Amino acid sequence: MHYTEFRKQFSHYPLILSQDMATLKEDRQVMRNQFNRWTAKGLLIKLKRGVYTLNDSDRRITPSRRFVANQLYSPSYVSMEDALNFYGLIPERVTDVTSVTTRKTLRIKNLLGNFTYQHIKPAVFRGFKAIKDETGGSFFIAEPEKAIIDFLYLNLYKFQQDFTGAVTESYRFQNLEGLRPKRIVEFAQLFNNLKLMRVAKSFCQKVKNEARQ
Repeated sequence: MHYTEFRKQFSHYPLILSQDMATLKEDRQVMRNQFNRWTAKGLLIKLKRGVYTLNDSDRRITPSRRFVANQLYSPSYVSMEDALNFYGLIPERVTDVTSVTTRKTLRIKNLLGNFTYQHIKPAVFRGFKAIKDETGGSFFIAEPEKAIIDFLYLNLYKFQQDFTGAVTESYRFQNLEGLRPKRIVEFAQLFNNLKLMRVAKSFCQKVKNEARQ
């Protein structure tokens, strides 16, 4: 298959997966070799083994990095700093997309960005929803309160040492008045961790204080 024919068929795909080769009337090994050649020429961008996208000029749809994060490593959902920024709960834009997963911790770096995956237990892999990005791509992201708890849990030692400093200075949490303290506690209870519960309750008190102002 010539690249021009391939480009015509896949230009509307945000990502091209290995299984998409099954739609081509070509030998799979021949296509793998072709993918390698096109990648070397910069026509295809390899995001990880078995996941590609067309180059910027030939791709009609540029997927959001959150959509890409979901596709690169599954099951996972966007959480932590990127979700907190998405909801306006911290002011800083983050360069990495951080997700949580029931699989092992992993970091993937490619031309679309840096993607970090933090491991959590299957029992606490909940509290997320599907939304669509600007191109119509669907991805999973933590609810605001779950993003808070994921973040507190995976940075627990920092909040234990200096809760006020971490909340107001290190991460500069903001716009907390819309959060639901009861929901925060419910998610914290899933972890069955007394230290996390103490920090979560302190965070809830800060939410309530801000709601009164």
